[in-house]
Parts: sequence; structure tokens; C-alpha cells
Amino acid sequence: MLGRIIKCVSYCMCACPRVFLMVLVGSLLMGTAEARVGNASEIDFCYEAEQCLMFDVICESDDYQVRHYDSVKWVSTDESSFFMEMAAMRAFRRLFGYIAGGNKSGKKIQMTAPVVMKMVTKKGFFVSNKYTMSFLLPAEHQKNPPQPTDDKVYIHETPDMNVYVRGYGGWMTAFEEEKQTKALCGTLDSVRAKYEKESHFAVGYNSPMILFKRHNEVWFAVEGEPVCPPNWES
Repeated sequence: MLGRIIKCVSYCMCACPRVFLMVLVGSLLMGTAEARVGNASEIDFCYEAEQCLMFDVICESDDYQVRHYDSVKWVSTDESSFFMEMAAMRAFRRLFGYIAGGNKSGKKIQMTAPVVMKMVTKKGFFVSNKYTMSFLLPAEHQKNPPQPTDDKVYIHETPDMNVYVRGYGGWMTAFEEEKQTKALCGTLDSVRAKYEKESHFAVGYNSPMILFKRHNEVWFAVEGEPVCPPNWES
């Protein structure tokens, strides 16, 4: 097999350099896409799961970070509630059933990090909100994930995207999440950054068993070209 591959590459290089270049670039892109769900040890704050969502840092400061994420597949479910914690509990239980074997292949799927919850950016108190919780599918299930048996659970793929990120410690309560969201919005507005204001992502990296050194994040999707912090130096 290796000999045939070498002969094929050699032929492409000689017969059609342009085709060879296209094949090479395509292979590299495929390799990069597969690597975006990778070894959790490469990220300091992703230490519980074996696999974590990889990213590239575009720029950063103490106030926020700009990251690039490649397209990846998730298993997701939607839940509506007046309270984030209540929606999160129901959604998590549903998704955990999927990775525990509640899929058409009957496969148990490894837990990854982070757990991401997309929500409408609230305009006031006591407003029912729609929450979409997603578990990242491990690298081995990115190409052909097992299909859910629960009709409230579905597979979806996020496109390549840049995000503005603010990290914080402790527990992700509704109060703390809203506080951190407002802080990030204030910072982004001060530098006139364009971002998707109608919705954002609450991102958690830890299970409830971890009491210390917890890591959470708020993400806003970048619109147009990202704005780096004024004090950032390339």
C-alpha cells in the first residue's frame, strides 16, 4: 500500500504539479480538520476529558481573547426555560443518555470538553429563553457519528468561526454567566467590535465533581474582521 501511494505521489508531481498541489493542500486541510478535536493535554484548562476542542489564538489581552475554531460536529438538544440551571439539567441528562448508549449503534461515546450552551442574550428578568446544549463528538465519531434514538437529540455541524472569548473561574450560575456576558459586551463595544449580539455561548470545561480550578467561558461570534485588543502586539 505504501509503495502504491509513493508511486502515485511521484506521478502527480511530475505529470501535473498543479494537481499535486491541490491534492497536497486538500490533504493538509483534512488533517487539520481532524486534529481540531485533539489531546486535552494541549490546553491547560481542559484537564478532565481526554479529548478537547482545539483552537488557534488570533490575539488576546487580559480582557478578552480572539480565537479561530474549525468546523466540527456536535450532538445537541434544545430546551426552553425561565431558568438557565433548569434547562441545563434537563438538556444534559438527555445528551448524556445519547453518549451512554442511547443511539442507533448502541455505542458508548467518550465524554469530551467543553460542553457548550447557546442562548439568546437576555434583555430582562423573568423571560423564558431557548437554550441549545451541545456535547462535542470525539475525533473517532466526527466523520460518521451514531444517530440518536431520542427525537429531541440531533447531530449538527458548526462552521469555521472566529469568536470573542472571556474566561472566568468558579461555578457557572445564571447570575455569574450574565455578569460575565455583560462584561465582555462592554469591552467589545468599547473597541467597536462587531459581533453577533442576539445570541452567545456559555461554555463549561468541568464536571460538578471538580470544586477548584474550574474554567468557564463566554463566547460571542465575530462578525466581519476580528478586532484585537488595543494593547495587543503581534
